[in-house]
Amino acid sequence: MLENLSWDEAEPILTPDRVVVIPLGAESKEHGRHLQLNNDWVMAEYLKKRVLAATPVVIAPTINYSYYPAFLEYPGSTSLESNTARDMVVEICRTLALHGPRRFYVINTGISTIKPLSEAAKTLGSEGITMTYLDLDEIDDVVKKVQQEPEGTHADEIETSMMLYIAPDTVRMSKAERDLHPHHRGGLTRDPNATDKTYSPTGAWGDPTLATREKGRILTEATVKAILNDIQSLQELPVNHAAR
Repeated sequence: MLENLSWDEAEPILTPDRVVVIPLGAESKEHGRHLQLNNDWVMAEYLKKRVLAATPVVIAPTINYSYYPAFLEYPGSTSLESNTARDMVVEICRTLALHGPRRFYVINTGISTIKPLSEAAKTLGSEGITMTYLDLDEIDDVVKKVQQEPEGTHADEIETSMMLYIAPDTVRMSKAERDLHPHHRGGLTRDPNATDKTYSPTGAWGDPTLATREKGRILTEATVKAILNDIQSLQELPVNHAAR
């Protein structure tokens, strides 16, 4: 864990052959009435510990803010502009790369975050720095095997199941409700008359009442496996020593 080291302890491990892992999870973003605002942060913290136990990487501090425009009608939700979220990742990787590392992996726990992350990867790639990230679509096959809700993308059966496995004390199943109003582009809204967003009185979109810990175990273990496979592929890439 990079944050627990002094600079002179960090120096010998921040080498060109070392992959640096950056967890990314919102610490203040609504997840329905049954999950905490720090849901994604809790997930990212869990996943980084699983990664550290399984492979020799450096774990950078967790990024707890990013691009989440779809949830801002719900109190406590925060979002950066997409360009700000992109630049934050670029600057973190760029400055750590000054001391050796040229390969970075972001444990991404969001969907809207894909846009700034993909743009950050292009910017860094032009500077000889490789950055890849978790795309939750990587576990789609596993999701389809356990999913019972007809639709869902947020604080739904899938996400709630994972939290029942990762951190059950953060889940209030007594407050979980099926919330599946017609889907529209433009995020979630508390306004039942809106036509440009998806109406969601709870802040969820899906059916979290179908969540179980066993589904969460299957989904979480598949996610950990996907992350470790991504990191292994990154470790096998030749180190690019190109200067900025």
